[in-house]
Amino acid sequence: MGLNFKKMFDGGDDGYLAGNGDEYYKLSPEEALDSNEGGSKMILLEPRAYSESQQIVDFLKSRNTVVVNLKRVTSDQAKRIVDFLSGTIYAIGGDLQKIGGGIFLCTPNNVNVQGKITDDNDGKDIHDNDDINIEW
Repeated sequence: MGLNFKKMFDGGDDGYLAGNGDEYYKLSPEEALDSNEGGSKMILLEPRAYSESQQIVDFLKSRNTVVVNLKRVTSDQAKRIVDFLSGTIYAIGGDLQKIGGGIFLCTPNNVNVQGKITDDNDGKDIHDNDDINIEW
């Protein structure tokens, strides 16, 4: 049984695009930006349990960028969270990058990330700089 392309483009209800939330990801990134009221946000999260990964995914599905700090969970929970996020990122066509020790940048497909953060072991003249604090 093939897809009925006429129904898809005429808005006919064949279940393919209706109400399952996936239609937002069938848009190009440019179309998504045009249809996004108020623009997307960058969310900073520090989950304390694996159960909080659903919240991270909800933000991604709403086309928000999420920075996840996994330093407050055990290494087993951190691995499970990264696996869960990886599946979501793959499904929505987004990107997942490690930007520091236990810190990950998760972006939906309407956000283009340019550049890479090098690993701590890549190259010489790497400084920890953990003593730098920002206070406003």
